[in-house]
Amino acid sequence: MREFAGNAGATFVALFAILLTVQLIRLLSQAAGGKLASEAVVALLGFGALTHLPVLLSLTLFVAVLLALSRSYRDSEMAVWFSAGLPLTAWLKPVLKFSFPLVAAIALLSLLLSPWAQSKSTEYRQRIDNRDDAARVSPGAFQESASGERVFFVEAAAADPSGGGEGAVRNVFVSSMQHGRLGVMASSRGFTETLPNGDRFVVLVNGKRYEGTPGSPEYRVMEFERYAVRIETKEARGIEATSKNTPTWTLMQNPTSSAKGELIWRIGMPVAALILVLLAIPLSFVNPRAGRTNNLVLALLTYMLYSNLLSLSQAWVAQGRLAFGIGWWLVHLVMALGLALLLFKRISLLSLPRLRP
Repeated sequence: MREFAGNAGATFVALFAILLTVQLIRLLSQAAGGKLASEAVVALLGFGALTHLPVLLSLTLFVAVLLALSRSYRDSEMAVWFSAGLPLTAWLKPVLKFSFPLVAAIALLSLLLSPWAQSKSTEYRQRIDNRDDAARVSPGAFQESASGERVFFVEAAAADPSGGGEGAVRNVFVSSMQHGRLGVMASSRGFTETLPNGDRFVVLVNGKRYEGTPGSPEYRVMEFERYAVRIETKEARGIEATSKNTPTWTLMQNPTSSAKGELIWRIGMPVAALILVLLAIPLSFVNPRAGRTNNLVLALLTYMLYSNLLSLSQAWVAQGRLAFGIGWWLVHLVMALGLALLLFKRISLLSLPRLRP
């Protein structure tokens, strides 16, 4: 049990680090391309990690048991085990005792927490997208408005807003396109102002506006003491409901094809984790005189096959090509039969009479 726990801890840390790295690279790429606000990276990273935890824990459980039993074969501890009259099936009790808490955690994550994380991630993304243009601006970075007609740039935040406004900044640059004419404004100070009717404006103080048509040498320059630009606001929308961010109970109440497909995946995760950890018992056999990686390769192929079959079953149920009553148990039954055959084969080989010199 201690070896199972140690292997599980080391495997989980390694896999979790890989998951966070991949997620972080993807989110930073979106932030660098302007598709995502930089302050949203950490929150979305946490929601993404919580969403992928069921898959991560099932793989951790499978690898932990596989490594522990493979080491016992390599160090000839299994030879002592069998010589003492203990069968291979005696490993079922400690393996199940170790795996049940993790399988329960996988079920909790798959059925409750992962859909909640998906919903919160979608809500957070929409909240970021629905911010007005002033809230999008961050010092030292060019930021495009929601309509794509303006580009804002501020050098830094100001210590004291001139004119009683809020969100004061200094050295402001605004580029806008109106009626085919390009307008560029630059001012030393700026702030936001809210009128009694709720309209919000970015007010520029002591600056210049350059206006002209791209490609034409004719342009005009205007100096101003105060210039107000109306802030565009986006209408708040509700969360776009998908099968992935819908609670499990709601999916069960609305049995559409996509909902049934998502239920196949959520129910299948804890069941697959339990069958996989039992599959690790016969797959862990290692011949000390042969290569040590053959069983690991076979085990990883088995995991990939199981995962792909489960995804295929989910897709077929979502497309209406397979009935839900068959899809939720068919893949697991096939893998359970494979488990029984592997155990029977391994036990049969161990019970063969040995030749004496």
